[in-house]
Amino acid sequence: MRIVLLGAPGSGKGTQAKKLVEKYNVPQISTGDLLREALAAGTPLGRKAKAAMDAGQLVSDEIVLGIIRERLKRPDAKNGFIMDGFPRNIPQAQALDQMLVRLGQPLDAAILVDVDLDSLIQRLAGRRTCEVCGQMYNIYTAPPRIDDQCDKCGGPLHHRADDNEETISNRLRVYESQTKPLIDYYKEQSKLHVLSGTGEIDEIFERLVTMLEPIRELAKANARQRARMSVVKRAASRIRAQEDGDPADEPAEKKAAARPAKKASTKKASSKKTVAKKTAAKKPAAAKTASGKKKAAAKKATAKKAAAKKATSKKAATKKKTAAKKGTAKKKAAAKKTVARKAAAKKKVAKKPVARKKVARKAAAKKKAAPKKKVARKTAVKKKPAVKKKAAAKKVAAKGKKKTVARKKGGAKKKKR
Repeated sequence: MRIVLLGAPGSGKGTQAKKLVEKYNVPQISTGDLLREALAAGTPLGRKAKAAMDAGQLVSDEIVLGIIRERLKRPDAKNGFIMDGFPRNIPQAQALDQMLVRLGQPLDAAILVDVDLDSLIQRLAGRRTCEVCGQMYNIYTAPPRIDDQCDKCGGPLHHRADDNEETISNRLRVYESQTKPLIDYYKEQSKLHVLSGTGEIDEIFERLVTMLEPIRELAKANARQRARMSVVKRAASRIRAQEDGDPADEPAEKKAAARPAKKASTKKASSKKTVAKKTAAKKPAAAKTASGKKKAAAKKATAKKAAAKKATSKKAATKKKTAAKKGTAKKKAAAKKTVARKAAAKKKVAKKPVARKKVARKAAAKKKAAPKKKVARKTAVKKKPAVKKKAAAKKVAAKGKKKTVARKKGGAKKKKR
């Protein structure tokens, strides 16, 4: 089983890869770990990588692929491997495919661990790694039993300096621009399988195992087919070598030379018999290879159909989950709005007694002021007629004075006459 794990930073690839190593006894090939090992061991490729790093340059794909090639030649990688962290872009994926085909170890599948953006940020910000054994934890989703201490080996836990919001957002942008096109690359090869990375670690691992079982069976069938084909090719090459009289047939020629000479007719007959036997041997081998190819093709077709069904079912499940999440989010928002409305209504109700008290105070003040106003009005009404009477009396008095003055003047004039 030879697989590549794809996914954004914090999707849980490394955690699931470690669990796969324990279950299937195949190595996890991480380019970061391989580079560190090569640098520590001082291998030729490690020295080249160190020179590039000291010069402030990125380690070239050629060096990384060379380190991966050396790792795949170890005995523990014969039954398969789990590629984690590589490839990161399409040129690296193409170079990796070419190298694996030359080694006779082509990829069986590419597993995409799919996680939404909010969960990724939470996982990366809360990630902690053991400095001794490399075990990973998360203070939000999978915390250790003792703070800052590994549950397995008791080593100290380390918080990476690049696990902050700014660097996390930058890493996610790089993933979107460079690594995400790999999804289409492996989809075109019919090797892509999507795994939902949300939920508990053990639940995700169970889904991953159920996804990998048919892939493993198909990989075993392909390995058996390749072994048969290699046997057939070797047998065909031997037959061709014998027919062409290559140096590989020297022992048989020496035996024939040591035997007593026979007549030409018997030699011709024997050569005809050997040619007939060889052609008869070729026919069943060719028939076997054809039948094997048909069986392998049928198995591939069934495996692809099963994988497609699983992928569609998983997509439907993820859609349902996302829809459920959206529904819960809407419900929460509606609940928050209702709570806010109730609080506003309570405030209004609380304000009403105060307003009522103010109105009552104003009414009481008006009541107190009303009698005084009435008294003032009455006094004003009483005063008005008295003033009018006084004015009329004054007028009458003035008229009387005028009349008396006129009378006096008239009397004075008469006396003068």
